[in-house]
Amino acid sequence: MTPQLKIVFWKGEHFWVGKFIDHPEIMSQGESLEELEENLRDAYREMLMDDVPPAYQVKDIAL
Repeated sequence: MTPQLKIVFWKGEHFWVGKFIDHPEIMSQGESLEELEENLRDAYREMLMDDVPPAYQVKDIAL
């Protein structure tokens, strides 16, 4: 079973905009609803670090 998350979305002036209800910090846009959904999936994967290789490093940086 594929995990599912709810999104909230709306039509802006030029793009569809949306974000995950349970992760409002993950927000994206798309020219169509389909593109918005794919962009949100990509953003979610990046937030989960799914694309980070096993031999990654961690470092603190000053802001």
